[in-house]
Amino acid sequence: MNSNLRPVGIIGTGKYVPEKILTNHDLEQMVETSDEWIVSRTGIRQRHIAAPDEATSDLAYHAAVNALKSAGMHARILNLLL
Repeated sequence: MNSNLRPVGIIGTGKYVPEKILTNHDLEQMVETSDEWIVSRTGIRQRHIAAPDEATSDLAYHAAVNALKSAGMHARILNLLL
């Protein structure tokens, strides 16, 4: 075995969803649809909507912070974060 190889493993996970929630009831007010129609075809009851000033990288940052907390680690000691 190569002694230069480092052990690899998942030691923490994290997620983040935007605060704003759009429900099927909200969609009923915008377009001709119903909660029953959406749920029966997709299973979706609500979705989280990013703010206009919130980029994908912002969502990833918050998920990464939560993953670090889950692992009990500080970013300075990381070699890789996926």
